[in-house]
Formats: sequence, structure tokens, C-alpha cells
Amino acid sequence: MLIDTHAHLDQPEFDDDRQAVVERALAAGVEQILAVAIDADSAEASVALAAQHATIHAAVGIQPNYCGQAAPGDWDRVLALVDRPKVVAIGETGLDRHWDYTPFDVQQDYFARHLTLARQRDLPFIVHTRESEADVLAMLREARERGPLCGVMHSFVGDAEVAAECVELGLFISFAGMVTFKKSQTLRDVAATIPDDRILVETDCPYLAPHPLRGKRNEPANVVHTAQVLAEVRGVEFEEFAATTTANARRLFGF
Repeated sequence: MLIDTHAHLDQPEFDDDRQAVVERALAAGVEQILAVAIDADSAEASVALAAQHATIHAAVGIQPNYCGQAAPGDWDRVLALVDRPKVVAIGETGLDRHWDYTPFDVQQDYFARHLTLARQRDLPFIVHTRESEADVLAMLREARERGPLCGVMHSFVGDAEVAAECVELGLFISFAGMVTFKKSQTLRDVAATIPDDRILVETDCPYLAPHPLRGKRNEPANVVHTAQVLAEVRGVEFEEFAATTTANARRLFGF
């Protein structure tokens, strides 16, 4: 059994067959899915999905590229959801220099808010970073000065040095479909270095479908492909790797 630790099931790409998507995931051996929010509307939708499905939990937050669009009351809407049943994480949050949707100082402000909220509520946080690893690490180092960190670097594409520091800071490392792409040998080499007790798998669906489904809409059932590649890279049987990542996800998110 596997756990998809990062899925955007509330997105419109799933409006026509969301129930079937959940059922296919379970049939594929994906026993739990974490529905991760990108804004206040998404947070409310993810919490609603968790209430409707035994196999779904929720994370609430505002993704960095959406912080610039947040209305004055949106952060309060997120805060109102944190204590709802089956909310197990804060995010996704983080920093992004690839897209220019949100001024960087605004992203930093929201990232700090999420980190503080996670600490206050004793919940893990989920970090998005794109072309901003140094900035993220700087804020994480600062946050750790206030106490231990508990979170995950989601859809990781950084190098081994960044991964090692994230692990030293107390974080988990999660890999999505990119690690299966033919040109991603360097990322696979990084994945081989992650300690057994800190590695996770995800889809980030509907995006980043793994090989051999690249270019298609992604969904939680496809996390099996990513897990198979990672098991091979790490030189273990698929069943052993699945058990390891499932135990890690349960320990981090408290499923």
C-alpha cells in the first residue's frame, strides 16, 4: 500500500470523474491521499473532500504563486480551517522565483506565516520551492532557531547538498513524477541518498504524470509508477519501499 502525499484533487481537471479517480487510487493500492490546497477556495474544497472520503486528508494554506491574489480575508479563511477534522498539514507554502505572479517579499511574508502557524498548531508544513532553494533554506534555518522543524520538501528537484541540509533541518523529501523521466538521472541519484526514514512519494496531480504517462493528466493511482522507479534506484523491493514510505507518511502526517 502507498500514500500519495500531495494531490490537488479539488482542481477542475477532476470535476468530471473525481469519484472514479479516488476509486482507481484505492484499487491501485493507494490507501490514503493528502489533498493539498493552493488558496483559500482550494483549502475549503480540500477540507470538504476529506469529509466526504475516508481515504482523503487535507492540508490548508496559500501557495506562493497565489499569495499575490489573496483577498484581505483569505488568510483568516485558512486559519478557520486548521482545526477542522482531518486537516493534517499546513500548505502548500514556500517560495518561487520561476513565476512572477507574487512579489517576492509577499511570498516571504506568507511563508513565514505558514511556518509560524504550523508551529503554533503542531502540524507539519509542506514546502514548494522553484528556483529559490537558497531563499527557502535561509528562512528554514531562521525558523529552526525558534524550535524543531516538521515538514516536507514536496516535489523535490534540488541537488544532493540541498537535500542533505533539508534532512539535517528535520524535513522529509518527497519525489513526484519528474524522478521517472528519462533525462532525470541526476535527480534519481539524489533520491538514492535520502535516508530511509525521510523519503516520501507523491503525484502533485493533476500535474507531472510519471513515465510512461508523461503529458497526460496525472492522478493518485499513478504514484505507483514513481514508487517503482524509486525502489529500483534504491535497490530494494517495491513492497519494502512502499511500506517504508507509507510508514514515513503516517509518522509525519499522523494518518
